[in-house]
Order: sequence, then C-alpha cells, then structure tokens
Amino acid sequence: MPEIQHHPLLFTFRDAVSGNGFLAGVTISGRALMEQDEEGAWWMYGVRPGGIAESGAAPEATFLNFRNRYKEVLFDIAEECPTFEVFKQEVERFFYEPDEAEEQRWEDALRLVRQSPAALPDPFSKMERKTPDTMPAGVSVARLDQSARLRPSDNVRDVYATAA
Repeated sequence: MPEIQHHPLLFTFRDAVSGNGFLAGVTISGRALMEQDEEGAWWMYGVRPGGIAESGAAPEATFLNFRNRYKEVLFDIAEECPTFEVFKQEVERFFYEPDEAEEQRWEDALRLVRQSPAALPDPFSKMERKTPDTMPAGVSVARLDQSARLRPSDNVRDVYATAA
C-alpha cells in the first residue's frame, strides 16, 4: 500500500464580515488537501472553496496561513459588493465554483486514507477524524445587523480534522 502523501482535510470556519452598510455572518464547512513538497514546505489547497492555496513550515502554520488567506478573500469580496445581497451571491459563487481536478485529488486521497491499514503520520494521527457525511460541504451567509436573535449558542468554533 502506498504511503499517504496527500491529506484530505475537513474544516469549519465562521466569520463576521463588515460590508458596505451590512454585517454578514459567513459559515463554511469546507474541504482542503494538504501535502508536503520536495523542499519540505507544507501546502494546503482549497477544494471547497477552491482557488486558495497557502504554505508553511509545518501543517499547523499552513492551516493558519490558509485560514487567514480565506478571511482576506471574504474581506475583498465585501469591499467590492455594494449590498448584502450581492455579497451573499458572490460568496456562494466563490464557494461553489468547481475545481474538478482538485476535487478528484481530494476524493483519491480520501479513498487512499480509507484503504490504508497504516496509521497516519504526525500531526495528522493526532487530529480529530471525521467522515465527510458528518460535515457536508456547504456555505451559509446571513445578515447579522438585522437579526433579532443573537445568542452565544450561535457561535461555531473553527474545526480542522482529517477526513476518515
């Protein structure tokens, strides 16, 4: 059985984004692929949403760089959108824009993880493991500044898990 070199990841992010006359809450349950290059740098490639790639010296640093880059994309979208409705549409377009090659690489990596009897290497072996059906890919964009219901129970922590 080949060694696992491409690590399929699941993640959940929730962000508050200020736009032109609105405050939006964006929650995503996404997919990414992490791998180490020949020089030893780690790379995280967005699958859902696609179009984002970041690197770092270790998987944890790479995840944080990816997380920050994702927020920058949201902030850029907010800056360009004149209304909440346009912002919501653009965030959904960004999230669902397919990159079929990366999606196939993610599916292939997931299949290999599921078939491999070997333990995952560190730090992936220490991460929480979740199946994709328990964290389906999706995006939610809600207007927060007009919401009558704001409760601490609405908070969502960032999740970073290896796909199982």
